[in-house]
Amino acid sequence: MSSSFLSSPLFSVVGNCSVVVKALCGSVCVGYLLSFSRTVTDVLTIVPGNLLPPNFWVWTLASHAPIETHWWMAMVDVIVLLLYGKLVEPLWGAQQMVVFYAVVNLCVAVLTAVTYLFLYLLVGNTDLLFNTHINGMAGYLAGFSVAVKQTMPDHVIVNSSFGKLRNRHIPLLMVGIAFLVRIVGAVDPPFPIMFTWGFMVSWVYLRFYQKHSNGTKGDAADTFAFASFFPKGLQPFIAIFGNSIFSLLVSLRLCKKLQRKFEAVTPPVVVVVNLPGTDACDAERRRQLALKALNERLTKTVVPPWPSMEDDDVKLLPQTSATQAVELTAKAAVDDLELPESTPTESHSAEEAPGQLLSNL
Repeated sequence: MSSSFLSSPLFSVVGNCSVVVKALCGSVCVGYLLSFSRTVTDVLTIVPGNLLPPNFWVWTLASHAPIETHWWMAMVDVIVLLLYGKLVEPLWGAQQMVVFYAVVNLCVAVLTAVTYLFLYLLVGNTDLLFNTHINGMAGYLAGFSVAVKQTMPDHVIVNSSFGKLRNRHIPLLMVGIAFLVRIVGAVDPPFPIMFTWGFMVSWVYLRFYQKHSNGTKGDAADTFAFASFFPKGLQPFIAIFGNSIFSLLVSLRLCKKLQRKFEAVTPPVVVVVNLPGTDACDAERRRQLALKALNERLTKTVVPPWPSMEDDDVKLLPQTSATQAVELTAKAAVDDLELPESTPTESHSAEEAPGQLLSNL
């Protein structure tokens, strides 16, 4: 029996977690056992009226998180803590996980207490101050959904015929479920308020304040903007509202302006030198000019037709006209040839070229 329990998947997951995750899971189990004592519950959970003077029970801001009064909520807390250790802690490290735990739970406790104080001012019901117990990790559960959305936004959880459920849909969906389980009475009244504040606080911390190993803070990616948690049809309107709230927080010095860093990358300079006459288009242009000049010379050279030998009445053209035409053609051909300074023998042969051509005719 014991060997089968030790080899169970749950025990193996717990055994592979870090000391921080094991300590947090142990604190939840102990807190659930302590919740059976009414006196311990009153001392360790947050009562909004006891935070005000003259009581100042400020230690409850730190001790309220592990206290769970329902076994199913204690089980959910342990499962989410194990998921923290498997999905988030390898990316952040144990130290950042503890800082996130402390920041989210502390801020959620303060904001939830202020919410009940504001409700008391509106309604005037003293039960909101002295009969309300704020406890549990509802804010930290919301922070887990936001952290997973930041690290793996496009991961598909459910693929059905109605569409794909991705990690970026989970935070807003969980906020709706938190109010739904409160309506059916499965959780205490502060649970949906704590979950909503946990969603907001965890996003603000991860967006603007979380320190990274490279020295930067926050996550300025457009995929992690506040409007990205909502459907695409509502994102333009949510962006206007979110930008207005952000400007207000910056003016109150509760948030800092986003500083986007751009690395200037100078592309390599490529120098291309085109020598005249080396391009293919230049060679083609010269060839066309040469052909045009040759055609013009050929059209200017008119050779009359030879007369028929049988016709006695036709007189032969003077030999000088044909001779002059051939001599002009040969002379033009010789002029086109840019020959070096020739020897006397070569110049004599060039002068005799027209005569040889006539003899060949």
